[in-house]
Amino acid sequence: MEGDSTAPNAPIVIGRYALYDRIASGGMASVHLGRLAGPVGFTRTVAIKRLHSQFAADPEFVAMFLDEARLAARIQHPNVVPTIDVVATGGELFLVMEYVRGESASVLVRRASENGERIPPRIVASIVSGTLQGLHAAHEARDEGSKPLCIVHRDVSPQNILVGIDGTPRVLDFGVAKAEDKFHSTRGGDIKGKVLYMSPEQLEGDAVDRTTDVYAMGLVLYELLTGRRMFTKSQDTTSLARILRNDLTLPSDMDPSLTSWDWLVRTAAARFPHERFPSARAMALEVERVAGGVASPVEVADYVERVAGEGIMRRTQRIAEIESGMRVGREEVQAALASELARGPGSGVTSVPQLPDNEARSERTAGSKVSLTVTEPPPASKSRRWVLAVAPAAVVVIAGLAFVLGRAGSGTGQATAPAALPPSTAAIAPDTPSVAASPPPTYAEPTVTAPAATTAAPAVSPAVPATTAAASPATPRPAAAQHAAAKPTKPNCERPYTVDGQGHMHFRTECL
Repeated sequence: MEGDSTAPNAPIVIGRYALYDRIASGGMASVHLGRLAGPVGFTRTVAIKRLHSQFAADPEFVAMFLDEARLAARIQHPNVVPTIDVVATGGELFLVMEYVRGESASVLVRRASENGERIPPRIVASIVSGTLQGLHAAHEARDEGSKPLCIVHRDVSPQNILVGIDGTPRVLDFGVAKAEDKFHSTRGGDIKGKVLYMSPEQLEGDAVDRTTDVYAMGLVLYELLTGRRMFTKSQDTTSLARILRNDLTLPSDMDPSLTSWDWLVRTAAARFPHERFPSARAMALEVERVAGGVASPVEVADYVERVAGEGIMRRTQRIAEIESGMRVGREEVQAALASELARGPGSGVTSVPQLPDNEARSERTAGSKVSLTVTEPPPASKSRRWVLAVAPAAVVVIAGLAFVLGRAGSGTGQATAPAALPPSTAAIAPDTPSVAASPPPTYAEPTVTAPAATTAAPAVSPAVPATTAAASPATPRPAAAQHAAAKPTKPNCERPYTVDGQGHMHFRTECL
């Protein structure tokens, strides 16, 4: 697509995107600056491709447009411009892509020619090698089932190579790409792509494969090295005849210092597919070999800024103006979020003001709205969980203390009252309905049966009634009963156990 600086009077809102200045235009669509408006002030600059109105109602062009989105989404490579989203609204289609700060290779050639110079061969080698690696990634792309998609770009040209200020070249515009599982099938006899960069078999309407893109890259390489197109005037029958008979002009014909590139251009743009490089990667390796090493991304970035920095700066300033305008109204949302976060824990659930939502929806966000809530559990719930976790251990400790104190009291003959429950145990009652909601259960006292005396029983302390000397083992009481309030009449638990005739010790249930 060729550059264009047309700017609309007001942005067009499509779903969560705002459409701004037109930055490029082609035969099928135009490309605009756009902004993604996300929640809580999040924004992002994007490039939005808009299908021309005369094609929006044509099912074939719509299918081609959707194919481009599907195919580009399957190609993951630094040298391919990624597709982010597809939006359908108001009878129009929009393809949302990553915005790359840079210029097309065609603009770089034109700017260099205006300055009376040509792009240095090492810079050319870096751009061409990176582009070929991106094309190779497209040729090798697979679907979800790991089946080869057999993608062929079919429209490789300097206009569809974007060189960023980061020094990285990227392939874009897969609008007329050929693939095995495309929804759209080209009608017989139709020719897709730019005629001046088509291979002979593509121009004749024959089957194409990845070497068709290799052929086009041979012409691109020639143009970047010499500053001139291999073929001109696509409507001229003479140019079409030259393409069909493979009448090539070599770099050395323009500049003898470029003789080492002749073989590479001749091989890439050979008349028949089997005579060309078998893959884009194979051609990239040969480009780097002939160049004796490609320029680094830093060198390419410096060259792009020097040659095309003025146009890039204008767009950067325009983006800054757009960002400044979109910031109005979003600062309220950010301030509200900061206020909620500053409250800290315990503020409960609070909805943050939601950004304006539009009727149109993108495929990624259809039928959904974005809002932000801040939720913190009440502090009391944390302490409740802590007490419930400690309660079983506290019951065991209390039982142990009762036993130890009982034994200590037996040695002095003094009555020992049961120890009071510690505050931490008493605090369980309000948060434990199963314990405090009902009165403590009543338990029957165990029946005492004296065994027959077969041997001399040891002396029993007079303080212990004879009827309890052979008491059966105490029935353990549930833990809930141990939390109940003390009975009005406390038993004498100076010695909380009895000893039977065989010397076995039995604890009294009323003293546990």
